[in-house]
Amino acid sequence: MSADKSEYGIPAKNSSRAIRQRAEDISLLDEVKALQQLSPEETHQLIHELRVHQIELEMQSEELRHLQHNLEASQHRYFSLYDQAPVGYLTINEQGLIQEANITAATMFGTAQNDLLKRPITQFIFREDQTVYYLQRNKISEKNEVQAWDMRLLRADGSLFWAHLKATPVINGEYLVTFSDITERKRSEEEKALLESQLHQAQKMESVGRLAGGVAHDFNNLLTVILGGAYLALDELEPSQPLYEYVTQIKNAGEKSANLTQQLLAFARKQTISPMVLDLNETVASMLKMLQRLIGEDIQLTWQPETKLWLVKADPSQIDQILANLCVNARDSIADIGNINIQTGNSVVDEEYCVEHSDVAPGEYVHISVCDNGCGMDKETMTHIFEPFFTTKGIGEGTGLGLATVYGAAKQNNGFVNVYSEPAIGTTFTIYLPRYVGNNDQKLVKDQAEESPRGLETILLVEDEPAILNMVAMLLKKQGYTVIAANTPGEAVRLANEHSDKIDLLITDVVMPEMNGRDLAHNLISLSPTLKCLFMSGYTTDVIAHHGVLDEGMHFIHKPFALPDLAIKVRKVLDVK
Repeated sequence: MSADKSEYGIPAKNSSRAIRQRAEDISLLDEVKALQQLSPEETHQLIHELRVHQIELEMQSEELRHLQHNLEASQHRYFSLYDQAPVGYLTINEQGLIQEANITAATMFGTAQNDLLKRPITQFIFREDQTVYYLQRNKISEKNEVQAWDMRLLRADGSLFWAHLKATPVINGEYLVTFSDITERKRSEEEKALLESQLHQAQKMESVGRLAGGVAHDFNNLLTVILGGAYLALDELEPSQPLYEYVTQIKNAGEKSANLTQQLLAFARKQTISPMVLDLNETVASMLKMLQRLIGEDIQLTWQPETKLWLVKADPSQIDQILANLCVNARDSIADIGNINIQTGNSVVDEEYCVEHSDVAPGEYVHISVCDNGCGMDKETMTHIFEPFFTTKGIGEGTGLGLATVYGAAKQNNGFVNVYSEPAIGTTFTIYLPRYVGNNDQKLVKDQAEESPRGLETILLVEDEPAILNMVAMLLKKQGYTVIAANTPGEAVRLANEHSDKIDLLITDVVMPEMNGRDLAHNLISLSPTLKCLFMSGYTTDVIAHHGVLDEGMHFIHKPFALPDLAIKVRKVLDVK
């Protein structure tokens, strides 16, 4: 074996590498010898094949260079898209540390890209939402599935923004998080939810209002008969008789019931009102003594009027109602000694406020506030305070109609109510009424109290409820009037044509079969131009009262009415020149 190795010049002690190199040299030598034995044609063919092979190698080399260039360009585009993507990218490891972040993520967090790396993701999550993050992270680990959720993130300056996140598990417990700023979407959703809530509340109040108005109308018809009968009975009885006291109690209960129905109608915005130009400072000042008696001596009443208060056009009796109800509510919220402050002022309501309060129109308003330092209310209570019969008082301590009346009165006078309250601190109710910009040529004129005036004129009475027709006819006859009673408009026209003497006054219900009261009046006035008219109704959402406001010059009496009220009203209409 040693002789063989010497023959090829391989040392006895040779490495495997040397052996391989010698074998390659022998192979190359054999190839050279084989080439030398080729014919010229074979040599030429071989050279041609080598050239073709060289060209192929050069083409492959060029293709590789092109592929390398495309790969580098693709990598550049990828990293550009990654960094400049419209969403933030974060790679987070199993320990919750940020491993990678794109420029968009850094921009959204308001910090440099490198400052995000190796920092806990929880540093950028709003404290109250961190529980949500941990729950989602556990789902990613347990299910190894993509998870998506919304939560609030923190910028470097401490400000918050809402983000929609999507986390995709990668390897070794890492996950890729993409997130986008959805603050505007959340704000829009909140505004939509607020508007839907306001619409739902308005629909609820409107439904309750329709129910309250309908109940009040039917109840008023019954009370008209009850009160009328009580007054007629009392007129026939001597005070010394045992029945006199019983009938008096019936009359008093009927009058209290009538007040309740008036409050229901006020909430339903179906109460008859007579708006007048008012200075609220004068209106409040005239009520201060009465309000102080109402709330008692233990509670201090303070009054802060605006010196240059704008005028309003409203029903003065409803302003009285509003103040009385708010002061009584404030008194009841104060456990012992306390303060109630009444304040007036001028306000301008802008578009921004109206966005959050869809039932309010922008413009100039006069406000009147009643503020107390009582027990206050929580948010849940405040959502129900204007609902009829809702009360926080004990059984028998309140009707639950006070604030419903305030709400209805403010709305009926084209205003609105704002409430602010904190438990154990107090409550402020602020009523806003539109500023009046017309001429102040109106004066408040109240009926002078008279003792059931009488008369001798002829009255045509039209009412489709037989019990009310009979009762009102008896009340009028008792006052000396001649009464022609008709149960329908058609009968009234027939009786008017048949009556040879003059008819001085038409008293008619508003809503009746065949024909409404206004059309009946027009028909009869065309026959007798000097005929005077007095309309009566248990509610006022009808042809003579547009949204509860009587047309100017029309005379109206609201059911139920007592004998003195009817007698005064009839005499007043007849005496109009």
